[in-house]
Amino acid sequence: MKLNYKRVLLVGMAFFLITAFWQAYDAIVPLILTNHFGLPQSASGAVMSIDNVLAVFLLPIFGSLSDKVNTRFGKRTPFIFIGTIIATISFICLTFIDNYQLAQIVNAGVPESSDAAKAALEFTLSNPLALVGFIATLLVTLIAMAIFRSPAVALMPDVTVEPLRSKANAIINLTGTAGGIIVLVLGMVFATSKNSFMQYTPYVIAVCIVMILGFIIFLLGVKENKWAREMEEDSIRLGLEKAEDEESNENSSHKLSKAEFKSFMLILASVALWYIGYNSITSKYSVYATNILGFDFNFTLIIAQAAAIVSYIPVGIIASKAGRRKTVLAGVAMLTIAFFLGVFVTPQTPEIIMYPIFILAGIGWATINVNSFPMAVELAKHGNVGKYTGYYYTASMAAQIVAPILSGFLYDIFGMRFTFFTFGALFVAFSFVTMFFVKHGDAQKIEEKSILEHLDVD
Repeated sequence: MKLNYKRVLLVGMAFFLITAFWQAYDAIVPLILTNHFGLPQSASGAVMSIDNVLAVFLLPIFGSLSDKVNTRFGKRTPFIFIGTIIATISFICLTFIDNYQLAQIVNAGVPESSDAAKAALEFTLSNPLALVGFIATLLVTLIAMAIFRSPAVALMPDVTVEPLRSKANAIINLTGTAGGIIVLVLGMVFATSKNSFMQYTPYVIAVCIVMILGFIIFLLGVKENKWAREMEEDSIRLGLEKAEDEESNENSSHKLSKAEFKSFMLILASVALWYIGYNSITSKYSVYATNILGFDFNFTLIIAQAAAIVSYIPVGIIASKAGRRKTVLAGVAMLTIAFFLGVFVTPQTPEIIMYPIFILAGIGWATINVNSFPMAVELAKHGNVGKYTGYYYTASMAAQIVAPILSGFLYDIFGMRFTFFTFGALFVAFSFVTMFFVKHGDAQKIEEKSILEHLDVD
């Protein structure tokens, strides 16, 4: 059985535009909240968790809805279409509101004050209209992203037979990482880490153009209904799935056994724990690097993304040999070590020292990401992949509600200097324990043929 790399790359364009959005969002929204509105880290963290609060409820809903939808464009494509259009428009509008706030605080002399953050907060509290408008527009943007996130991710299992999903997920993550790197390069071009009081509209417009280009490639290249039918036929032919009428006669609801349910809960617990640790770093690294270390956060993150890109395909191959669970455990160990080493980087440390740390983090996160999602949907039947995708993202998003609020609260009490990487390392380490006890989620074995067949791209 061969993986169609060209097909997976085209499906991955949906993930490409999702990653491009979140890379830009995580980079500039914390800076806007702390520098332009003057919010403390705990309040900024609360705002940054709104997307995760919405996602906990909305992702399972839209994932399940997309399981039931049946249009001539497919089950997932309509959600991707609607969500992308609304998200790009509202994201640009978000910067217009920020420009208004920025003009107001500049006129009030906030950037020249001895404590600019305090002055910005005082101004915001006395003139809250811009913040209210910013949060309202942010809600529209985040709801739009929630509309199509689960459907977009569920599309890969829809068109890929179970044993090849780790390899396919490696390609999907590779495509997504490419979107993230493009946005990071745009961040360097627009110097988003150099000026605390800059306008972000040109940068966000450039990001949205990248998203739309990926969206157009997706629409022109993906044949969702055709590919999904072919996947079902391949699964039945290989004995991985029964014919629809036979399956419905046996048990269409596909209830998990007690052991499978336990493993599924442990997988979700692991996802939650490593996302708490990882998101506490990614959601505030732009602030930590800019305000504490004085580093260019864009280039450091590019290094991590590049390491992930190099790792994705080898990690998928390794998982097909060693098993997903063992590979995930190795990734968790690498990510824990990377974050632990980050504690020892100070403002006096040469910036280049951070690069190998983030290379290790990038490899570790790639190792986890490639295999954890296939482990979760391995327990789903074809008809409820969207639902299980929603469960997976509910766990990750619930964790990301906790991460910025809890970490921001600790930063306000103890400062970011020693708390930042310590917090991340501890929670990632906790996920090793829960993943260690997982017993289900590795792929069924299929007969391996030649290397040339696996590289086929027809």
